[in-house]
Amino acid sequence: MVETDVHFPTDINLLFDAIRKVIILTARLCFTFGIEGWRQSRHNLKSVKKLYNKVRKLRRCTSKDKKQKARRKIVIIEAYQAYIDLVERFLGRAKESIKALHEMGCPAVIKLMEIEGYIRHAERQIDQVRRRVIGDEVILHDEKVFSIFEEHTEWICKGKAGVTQELGLKVCVLEYQYGFILYHKVMEKQTDEEVAVPMVEETKKRFQELNSCSFDKGFHSPSNRERLGTMLDKVVLPKKGKLSFKDKEIEHSEEFIQARYQHSAVESAINAVENHGLDRCLDHGLKGFKRYVAFAVIARNIQMLGNIIQQRELKRLKRREKKYPLAA
Repeated sequence: MVETDVHFPTDINLLFDAIRKVIILTARLCFTFGIEGWRQSRHNLKSVKKLYNKVRKLRRCTSKDKKQKARRKIVIIEAYQAYIDLVERFLGRAKESIKALHEMGCPAVIKLMEIEGYIRHAERQIDQVRRRVIGDEVILHDEKVFSIFEEHTEWICKGKAGVTQELGLKVCVLEYQYGFILYHKVMEKQTDEEVAVPMVEETKKRFQELNSCSFDKGFHSPSNRERLGTMLDKVVLPKKGKLSFKDKEIEHSEEFIQARYQHSAVESAINAVENHGLDRCLDHGLKGFKRYVAFAVIARNIQMLGNIIQQRELKRLKRREKKYPLAA
């Protein structure tokens, strides 16, 4: 899992991110092309931030008294409504300014499109905040966005101790027995079992001598086992859940166990890649994310190659020292 460089997302802080960019970018563009109405943009931003901080600190009542709970809920709804109303007011002004800029033939089309994109983000977050707080609706996971700047960011729960969630994208790697990474894939809304077969197919196109492969349990599915069996001589694919008698025989065999022992090497490669910069991606956008991952894989392979060359040189020096010992 490679993290994206984002803060922890909530619907209200994503809304603040969106309106902040709308106000700043619109004010700059209007100042450049002589459109009035944004002279107090800094004050406007402070006003929004003040209401954002107010709703951010609000907590629901934990009392058993229903009347007290109801009063607290009204206070929360009023604070959220004030925050939403102010944001909508500035969004309306931004739309009017963008319309005026379009009418005057503003050449900064890309900047206008960027502002319009942030406006759409803000409108989506307003809708979700209103539904969650005022309508007591549970927002579905598929509707949520976890960063308005790195929109490819996914909410990933891997069940690690002490880590409830991670924000980023999963990356699948296939490592050669001597430590080189032969294949990697950035997984966009994909599960492990969906990439197992394509991963082997792509690797075999480049390395036709590939005849065996060991996988984690997450890659298992009956169709994967069948298809991989036709592509490879030996497939080490542990089954999820309870094992049948036949599966127990396969997974308790000496050959299978030996292959599973070797599988831990790929965990070492993942840890090494993370320690050399691939723990968190600092590049922007999905294209930048994929480029960052690819460079990290190349760097790891160069490091492995350098280690092999270094070990060979050490052996050569030892042989030379043994053949021509230094005089005492």
